[in-house]
Amino acid sequence: MTAIIQSLDTADGVFTILADDRQRVLASGWTADPEAVLARLGAAHRPTDVAEGETDAAHAVRAYYDGDLAAIDQVAVAQVGTPMQLAGWSALRAIAAGAPLTYTSFAERLGSPRAVRAAASICARNAPALFVPCHRVLRSDGRLGGFAWGVDVKARLLARESARV
Repeated sequence: MTAIIQSLDTADGVFTILADDRQRVLASGWTADPEAVLARLGAAHRPTDVAEGETDAAHAVRAYYDGDLAAIDQVAVAQVGTPMQLAGWSALRAIAAGAPLTYTSFAERLGSPRAVRAAASICARNAPALFVPCHRVLRSDGRLGGFAWGVDVKARLLARESARV
């Protein structure tokens, strides 16, 4: 499979999208370094070839940054993981913009209220950032916690979303 990679400028810096040949986002993030985006995928799941091009998801990113927070919701993604990870990534997509959850609340949504570390791990292993909005999960004390693309980016995304809803 030849994947498509595209970088675009956003208010939070360069955002790079890696999509498969069916235009499903495999990985994405706030970096101009294609290798950093590819590294979000396990070695067995990286595309064999990557070519620069236009992704369908870029339109949604531009719309999101123009204020249409729901634009990212219907972008197709392709993720490979355990049943719990897949359920978690699906649950992340159901978190409304402007209504972040704590890791504890996220674990409860997954039906495992004591699996807070597992919930955090699901967020940490999320490759198609923004489209699967792991940035909408916070520590139980309300602090931001970690984010693969930097806590500053996470803070700006949450501020943008809370200001628009």
